[in-house]
Formats: sequence, C-alpha cells, structure tokens
Amino acid sequence: MNDYRGKRVLITGGTGSFGHTVTEKLLMRDVAEIRILSRDEAKQDLMRHELPDARLRFYVGDIRDYLSVERAMRDVDYVFHAAALKQVPSCEFFPMEAVRTNVQGSENVVRAADHAGVSSVVCLSTDKAVYPVNAMGMSKAMMEKVAQSHGLNNPNADTTVSCVRYGNVMYSRGSVIPLFIRQLKAGKNLTVTNPDMTRFMMSLADSVDLVEFAFQQADQGDLFIRKAKACSVGDLALATISLFESNARVEVIGTRHAEKLSEALATREELSRAQDMGAYFRIQADNRDLNYSVYVEEGDTAVARYDDYDSHTVDRMSVREIKELLLTLPEIHAELALAGITAERATA
Repeated sequence: MNDYRGKRVLITGGTGSFGHTVTEKLLMRDVAEIRILSRDEAKQDLMRHELPDARLRFYVGDIRDYLSVERAMRDVDYVFHAAALKQVPSCEFFPMEAVRTNVQGSENVVRAADHAGVSSVVCLSTDKAVYPVNAMGMSKAMMEKVAQSHGLNNPNADTTVSCVRYGNVMYSRGSVIPLFIRQLKAGKNLTVTNPDMTRFMMSLADSVDLVEFAFQQADQGDLFIRKAKACSVGDLALATISLFESNARVEVIGTRHAEKLSEALATREELSRAQDMGAYFRIQADNRDLNYSVYVEEGDTAVARYDDYDSHTVDRMSVREIKELLLTLPEIHAELALAGITAERATA
C-alpha cells in the first residue's frame, strides 16, 4: 500500500467488510492511527477484539450528523468513505433514509474533510449508480456528484476528493455467495432471481487495491474503475454447487423489485473522456461551468464511438473460471475445509 508512515486514516463505515479488510492491511504498515467511525457499537466491540492494536481507535457516530464526523476528522490525513446504505430492497422502502446517509452524509464527510485539511478522500461507489433504476443506485449516483462538485466549486482546494466505482464484492456482508453456501450447508437448493442476470465480480482485496490506486493517482474529482470480468448469476450458482460437490439444484424465484438484468461500470459518455490506465479507467470530472451554450449548442462526436462498459457485453467467465476465481478467496478455502474438501479436489 501507499506510504502511510506516521499518518492518521479515517474509515467511515469501518466495521463493514471493506473496512475490516483495509484495516488489516493498514495495520501491517507504519500507520500512526486508524479511526473507525460507525454507529454500531456491537460491531465495533467485535472488531476491537478481533484486531487488538493500540493504533486502532473507535468513534461512535453517524455520518448524518456533521458534528460527529467533524470530531472524528480532526488531524486526519486520509479518508476512506465507505459508510452507506447498500441494500436495494431497504432503500426502496425507505428512499429518504438512503438520501440522508448516501447523499447528505457524504456531503458531511467531504465538508468536514475540507474543514480539517485532510489530504485525500476516496468515496466508494457502485455500478448501481450507472443508469440507476433503484433508490440505492440513485443515491450513490448523487454521492458521486457531491464528491465531484467539491472540486468544481473549490478548484484550489487542498483536499482532493475522488471516487471509485465497482461491482459485486465477493463474500462481502449481505452478498449472494455467503447465501449460497448457507443454503448448501442446510441441504437446500440454491435460489436465484434470474439465472441470465449478469454482474461484475471483484474480491475484497481488489476493492482495496482500487481505493489504494485512487489515493496514489487521483486529481480533483477523478473517478476510478477497475476493469473486471462478469458472470451470470446462474453460472455462479453452478460453480458454487460444483465446488462443494453438492447435488443441489438451482431454483428460479423471479426478479426482485428494482433489480436490473445487467449492470454497467461506465457509460459511453464517461468512456469517451476516460484515460485507459491498464487495469483501470480514470474518468475525469466533467468540468464545464454554467455556460449553458456548452450544454445546448455544442456536442461531443467522440461519444458515438463507445459502448457502455456493461456486464452483458464484457468478457464473461465460464463456470470453471468462476470456480478458479472463488478459490482466490480465503473464506471459500475455510468453508471447503469445514466440508472436508481440498482445493485440489474442488478444481478437479
């Protein structure tokens, strides 16, 4: 990771899957202090016992409350902004809660970071923010706009605010792979909403690497995307069944409200101004001002030459490739060991 020697790092929503992973990596560096800001004291207590280190400090607070964010932000050098409402169904029932956390809470984080003189803030977004059809995606799309507006309104600001956008993080809390494994362990069939649905897949380690890349490379308002392969949900279920040598079947239960058949990581409009950095895309903020002629009277001929970066159109993994990807996860190795299955046998 980047040189964090003597630095203080704040992770909002730090008791989540991403927060756990990045904290473990940071504790292997000469970081001065890691602050975890979240509102769940039970998860904080669990994390305190799992990672006993004097450099780890916990702040009970909510990003919806500016004063609690400001208190945790004092003397901080870098911020990972991971706090969010992420579940599509709950945001559909309570859209204003998604707005208060994902939009207004993010504004509090950016404003407090600027006030505290933080060097860099990286905000975590999702592919659901691209062409959003649900409240969660809409609120995360607005979070991106809040982050980018900081640079548009403060071009000489010392605090660099950037975003990263990624798809499904494998084995993260609330994701489908742990659900599949629970169903297999209970002797049940695997339930999928639509086997033809496609999603981008990324490990937690890859998501941390993406954020780290943003810290190293970001200019004001940049958005970074890690290139990724996709798979169908049906093939993911079959790969999981094969790994665990199960006789379970795949049951189709129908598309949930506000689910999309595919997800896009970038629009063709974004790709027309993107910089290809090998494993990553860098998309610079649209820095047009309020001169409306630029919006109304002038176009962009480059847009027509690009397609969306969509999970239906990128390279799609086979069942075997999905199995190989799953076997890169330590959690899968642990579950296989409990089932008495070696990794060599699982890939045979």
